Amino acid sequence: MKESGKKLHPAGLEQLGILDAAEVCWNLSPAELIEEAIKNGEGALADTGALMCDTGELTGRSPEDRFIVKDEKTRDTVWWGKINIPFEPEKFDRLYGKMMDSLQGKKLYVRDAYACDHPEYRLNVRIVNTKAWHNFFCYNMFLRFTDEELASHAPEFTIIAVPEFEADPETDGTRRKNFSIINLSKKIILIGGSGYTGEMKKGIFSVLNFTLPHEHNVLSMHCSANVGEEGDTAIFFGLSGTGKTTLSANPHRALIGDDEHGWAEDSVFNFEGGCYAKVVDLTREKEPEIWDAIRFGAILENTRFQDGTRTVDYTDKSVTENTRTAYPIHFIPNALEPSRAGAPKNIFFLTADAFGVIPPISRLNKSQAMYHFISGYTAKVAGTEVGVIEPKETFSACFGEAFLPLHPTRYAELLGEKMNRQQVKVWLVNTGWTGGPYGVGKRIKLAYTRAMLTAALTGALDGAKFIKHPVFGVEVPQSCPGVPDEVLNPRDTWDDPEAYDAKASHLAQSFVRNFSKYAAYANNEILAGAPHAAVAAE
Repeated sequence: MKESGKKLHPAGLEQLGILDAAEVCWNLSPAELIEEAIKNGEGALADTGALMCDTGELTGRSPEDRFIVKDEKTRDTVWWGKINIPFEPEKFDRLYGKMMDSLQGKKLYVRDAYACDHPEYRLNVRIVNTKAWHNFFCYNMFLRFTDEELASHAPEFTIIAVPEFEADPETDGTRRKNFSIINLSKKIILIGGSGYTGEMKKGIFSVLNFTLPHEHNVLSMHCSANVGEEGDTAIFFGLSGTGKTTLSANPHRALIGDDEHGWAEDSVFNFEGGCYAKVVDLTREKEPEIWDAIRFGAILENTRFQDGTRTVDYTDKSVTENTRTAYPIHFIPNALEPSRAGAPKNIFFLTADAFGVIPPISRLNKSQAMYHFISGYTAKVAGTEVGVIEPKETFSACFGEAFLPLHPTRYAELLGEKMNRQQVKVWLVNTGWTGGPYGVGKRIKLAYTRAMLTAALTGALDGAKFIKHPVFGVEVPQSCPGVPDEVLNPRDTWDDPEAYDAKASHLAQSFVRNFSKYAAYANNEILAGAPHAAVAAE
């Protein structure tokens, strides 16, 4: 077996059952991996120096093909259902054996890295790839060892990603030829039949969403986070289209991370060492930090060049709308290293409410915070998805339901516990519509949203007068620096206040219907955060 690169730790691949690989490339540098990828025909360089590659047939995650092995460790702990689909241990072992057999005689790229930028919760990871650019993605997205750390590295979890290996659903127990299977007992993730790199990143995120809350009482979060000059940490939750990336990017605040974090007793810490950002319709004006990060050392996925050039056309959606870039976090000028700061002072739940009901900013008590955290609400507007012709409610538990191995109430209870112990304010921020629903009202000005966030972060809202929203019960400030008073109360922005009341009742009912699937597991304090029952029941 030929070996190259940095294999500073004596442990090889034999313990995985890989005994006869043609060549194993250990921990190659980005430049070496880019050379390998181009030599292998896996990608091409853009004029910025970024490596552009295709993920193949699958251009996104495949949630229905993600499984967790159901065994003694997981049987009574995992939240089984359409999110966490059980997989039999015996079938995992057989599929694993077939996959290892397929790697004999192949050239492999191996990376040793870790997740969690906190020494107490670090998870050492080894990734085995058959594609150089996949290994390069893992260099960018996971945290990177120094040579001294690498010398004593012992992998705790292993990812084996082989896009060309396809399962046989009839004999292997999968739904289709592609699969992502997490074995929490054997600490292995198998990924086959898919070249979408996000499966590796989200596989480890799912692992951390199990181990950190279940074993360490650390709240794992699908969020972005930043910190001010005074050490005041802020967390931003929000689904796609709510402005999470835009609003957490602040030249006056250091970026802790843009996607995955843990909240321990003493700190908020990033799980990752990089950023994985959407680039569809990207411009320097809209996202200057992302634009400037797409250079040598960055990866572009499923984008296309302008005709006759090596210049990326970010408006080209011919492959997918889910075009992305992956780059190390230090490519962002104000990124914090290490990616760790103190416990949060402010938490923002961002929603793009297309019904024009939710106030532009409101303050939540503990019950409401837990309830809205589990709800994870936003709305899709016409044109965002095939078949969506009018605003449509969207709920994703804890703003990341697809990655939650435990029941959502477990994460909400942890949020409540941490709110009890630490002084933190929770805000619900509507970046969507005002003056009426989508098609009638207009989008809330970004300048107003930024002013409201600044007021919350600086404490300028602390002295404001607050009134309770008649339906959702949240506290709405009656004044805010830089924002006209009439903008703050959504009912006042509608031409027909009674039409607002009807729409607010409709949305409240949607919240209650959505929450019904969690209600049996929710304690009374969480249930108390629901919209007013009398209104919601109309």
